[in-house]
Amino acid sequence: MKKFLCTALIPAFLISCNGDQSTSSNTSDASSISADTSAARMDAKDNSTNKMENDTSKMVTASNRTVTAKDVVDFVHEAGTGGMMEVELGNYAALHAQSQRVKDFGTMMATDHTAANNELKSMAMSNSIEVPAALKADQQMHVDMLKKKSGKDFDKAYMDMMVNDHKTDISEFKKASGNLSDASYKAFAMKTLPVLEKHLDSAQAIHKSM
Repeated sequence: MKKFLCTALIPAFLISCNGDQSTSSNTSDASSISADTSAARMDAKDNSTNKMENDTSKMVTASNRTVTAKDVVDFVHEAGTGGMMEVELGNYAALHAQSQRVKDFGTMMATDHTAANNELKSMAMSNSIEVPAALKADQQMHVDMLKKKSGKDFDKAYMDMMVNDHKTDISEFKKASGNLSDASYKAFAMKTLPVLEKHLDSAQAIHKSM
C-alpha cells in the first residue's frame, strides 16, 4: 500500500515541476518579447527624431542661399524703400495730423509696414541681398515737402499721396506675385497684397470725407 502511494505521488510531483518550468519559460519569453518591442520603439523614435533634424537642417540650408536675380533684387530695393517711407510718414501723421482718422491711419501704416519691412529684410539678408538703409532721393523729397505742411493742408496732401502710392504699390505687387523668378518673394508679394488693398480702401474712404 505504501509502495502504491509513493508510485502514485511521483507523476504528480513531476507534473508540478514541469508546470513550473513551462510558466517560467513563458515568462522569460514574454520578457524577451517586451524588451524587443521596447527596443524597436526606441529605434523608431530615434529614426523619426533624426529625420526631423535632417529635414529642419535642409530647410535652413534652403533658406540661406544667395539670390542674384535682377528682378528679385530690384523688387527688394523698391519694396524696401517704399516701406520705409510709409513707416516714416505714418509715424509723422500719427503725431502731427489734425484729423483723428488720419492719425489712426498713420498708426496703421507704421505698424503694418514695419512688420512687412522686417519680414522682407530678414528674407533678403538670408539671401545675401543688400537692403537699402535710406530712402531714394525722390522719396526723401516727398517726405520733406509733406513735413512742411500742417493742419488740414497736411492731412489732405498726405491722404492724396497715400491713395496714389497704394494704387501704384498694388499694381507692382500683383506683377511681382505672378512674375518674380524666385518663389519665396512671389509668395511674399502675394501675402502682402491684401494688406495694401486694405490700406487703399481706408485711404480712399478718408480722402472722400475731406
